[in-house]
Amino acid sequence: MKNNLSNIKTEIENYASASNLTELQVVEKLKDYYFNKKVNDNLKLYKKGKKKVSEVTKDLKISPRKFYAILEKKKINYTKYNKNKEQQQPNITK
Repeated sequence: MKNNLSNIKTEIENYASASNLTELQVVEKLKDYYFNKKVNDNLKLYKKGKKKVSEVTKDLKISPRKFYAILEKKKINYTKYNKNKEQQQPNITK
């Protein structure tokens, strides 16, 4: 296990020096890459109707608001629910 981690660490250091980035920036890019990959896999299942929003957000560990923002960003249609109940009429006293 230590050998594998040291190999990964040296690869990250080599890539960082070659691309003029810090190690943290490289790790952040890797994190973004794998998160986007996981998002795309879940979006495919969501489009087919095999996964619900709650299942996707649980898998990705994000809030439903973030998920809907991702859907809007990728221009994917979804049903919008209006949480506002009928507008309450103001109380008029005489």
